[in-house]
Amino acid sequence: MAAFVGFVVKEFKQIYRDKRTLVVLFGMPIIQMLLFGFAIRNEVENANIMVLDASQDQVTQELINKIDASNYFTVVGEIQRYDKIDDLFQKGNIDEVLVFEADFARKLQRGERPSVNVITDASNPNLAQLIQQYSTSIIVDWQQRRSGLPNEQNSGVVANANMLFNPQLKSVNLFVPGLIAVILMLISALMTSISITREKEMGNMEILLVSPLRPAQIIIGKVLPYLVLAFVNVLTVLALAEWVFAVPFRGSYGLFMVESLLFIFTALALGVFISTKANDQQTAMMVALAGLLLPTVLLSGFIFPISSMPWPLQWISNLIPARWFLVIVRSIMLKDSSLLLLWKETLILLVMTLGFIVLSVKNFKVRLE
Repeated sequence: MAAFVGFVVKEFKQIYRDKRTLVVLFGMPIIQMLLFGFAIRNEVENANIMVLDASQDQVTQELINKIDASNYFTVVGEIQRYDKIDDLFQKGNIDEVLVFEADFARKLQRGERPSVNVITDASNPNLAQLIQQYSTSIIVDWQQRRSGLPNEQNSGVVANANMLFNPQLKSVNLFVPGLIAVILMLISALMTSISITREKEMGNMEILLVSPLRPAQIIIGKVLPYLVLAFVNVLTVLALAEWVFAVPFRGSYGLFMVESLLFIFTALALGVFISTKANDQQTAMMVALAGLLLPTVLLSGFIFPISSMPWPLQWISNLIPARWFLVIVRSIMLKDSSLLLLWKETLILLVMTLGFIVLSVKNFKVRLE
């Protein structure tokens, strides 16, 4: 019994001396609890709405103000033409458009039933359904409050739902494009960081550094196989998305491949940067999994809408490369967006890639010294 107690005490001391184990045991549960607690939201907050009001009367303005006053929506402006709605959704800044027909107030007073078209971006079907439910319930509540007015007892507003880009509300149209970003990030960043730190851990890095190969050639040689494998995975996942899951592809294949290559370079550069900071495979794997996998799944918009998260998490999500690539992939596949509409996301990924490369080279040179 004494030997057993001594063995247990020895294990506790070993865990206490291993700082990385303490970080995993105490730090990771706290981080995971905070991320899951704040990021997993099924409700909608501050969804952006545009209005096309062909009536321009007091009644429509009253209804618009009621929607804007709720915690769920923010009316960000008005449009004048119906054919501009697709362009608004392709830019990705609008969640819903409300279209009021002409003579809205006059039809209500005559006892007719004027319509409001509730148009949402169904490339995220879960978010689109919630937004339509919230906006429809506000319209119904507003209508019940007006039902006691003269000449409006038998009238009412008809809310017509219209889903763009995914009218069948297929969930695979949301998850499959997101899986491309998750798979590429794991393969490129995780495997690259482990590959380079393995050479350090085994003592092979010193042998490579005294060889005729330059440091840049060593890094490129370690990264190049994963670049090829990641691009093959892009083709494989794209083929499965179209042929197995029947996810539509409405955009340019050429633009999709170029953007995928850019994201692969971003993930590879991030993996190299992790490897310059980590001394062994275990540390590199912990950093890659804890620092990349959870944020990529929770904070990139892969499953949960970013707009419903607290503002600190929304700010942190801007630092996650997968967030910007997800916008690009979904816009190209489901909305047929061009580079003119995706230039901001593309530029952000390019800047991130160059930043990770500069940091990696700087840290690598410090280690050479």
